[in-house]
Amino acid sequence: MLAMTCTRGVFLTFLPLATTPGALGEGEFERHWYDGQAEVCGYRWRGSRYGAERAGEAVAIFVTEPFGEAEHVKVDRPEEYDGVALTVLKLNLVRDFQTGLYDYNTMVSCFARVEDFAPLKLSFSSAEWCGHVYEEIDVRPRGITLDVHSYFQDETAQTSLAPKADGIIGEQLFVWLRGLRGHVLEPGATRTVPFLTEAFERRLRHSDAVWGEAVIARDAASASIQVPAGTFAALTYRVQASDGRASVVRIEEAYPHRLLGWTWSRGSEVLDAGELAGSRRMKYWELHDLGQETLRKEIGLDG
Repeated sequence: MLAMTCTRGVFLTFLPLATTPGALGEGEFERHWYDGQAEVCGYRWRGSRYGAERAGEAVAIFVTEPFGEAEHVKVDRPEEYDGVALTVLKLNLVRDFQTGLYDYNTMVSCFARVEDFAPLKLSFSSAEWCGHVYEEIDVRPRGITLDVHSYFQDETAQTSLAPKADGIIGEQLFVWLRGLRGHVLEPGATRTVPFLTEAFERRLRHSDAVWGEAVIARDAASASIQVPAGTFAALTYRVQASDGRASVVRIEEAYPHRLLGWTWSRGSEVLDAGELAGSRRMKYWELHDLGQETLRKEIGLDG
């Protein structure tokens, strides 16, 4: 896969990475992430909707790709592109779950610059039997634009958000906590950052996009945890958000520090949680033929 970088322009001043000695070998990020494949992980999902706990599945896809600096879209034909291209690490996080008769299908895409994992764009869609909702957060040197299109009355709007130094936007948290260029917090360390609640949470609660804060702490020691995919040594991060939610995020201690699981809760109510059921590096976009659906079992999903 062609790797392109550009550091022109100023986006959010992003959180500096910790400098833990030996946390990352020289060139390890490039050797792993520029191999032309994606990391595809399946999760057992559970969460709350309409006052009841629901079960479903989630898929997280992490992949690097070229990204147009001006257009903020994927560059499909780099050899023909005459603009400035960045390399981004993209996270596509899909959540699918049933609510009685009908189901929800949601997806968020987070595009983060590979040098520092600063957010460039986040898009979110939700489809269920009542209708569609789509939103896009576009981060530019001049500021942040939030564009929402909804089937609900009075929700479609375009607004601006003030940039926040060291701010974390929604599911960008899962990219940052992986520490792909070095651990983001030292063992036992705590940090408070501006935090914009994930689009998934805001959609289900019909809440506005406003900056709050999150206190993020790393446990002092790694621990062995068991998930459907197996037993792993894990780093544990604990997040307390100013909207009253708390999260526990488990990251695989060994590189590439896969996302082993997460839980967002408010009091005793589990709002959004996933546990790793399977993982594989693959060119998933080529695996669309009849019979290849059996590969879903390799990432812990139903065939």
